[in-house]
Amino acid sequence: MPLFMDVHDSLPEGATAVDVAGAHAEDLKIQAEYGVTYKHYWVDEENGKAWCLVEAPNPEAAATVHREAHGLVADRIYPVVEGA
Repeated sequence: MPLFMDVHDSLPEGATAVDVAGAHAEDLKIQAEYGVTYKHYWVDEENGKAWCLVEAPNPEAAATVHREAHGLVADRIYPVVEGA
């Protein structure tokens, strides 16, 4: 399955790691409908940014999960290869 890193350059003002955890939980509820597996995420509260590592058939499927689960769609999605 292809692996992608999505980048959220500007979270809603005041968003916290707890807020992102809630959004991630919503992703997990519907991801199987699109053949997507959100694996990990990282949050930079101070700068209002987040990154998500996701296995998906394509970037559009990953974006659809975010859009339908909570509306916080990534600004960019990059294909990546996991290193050791």
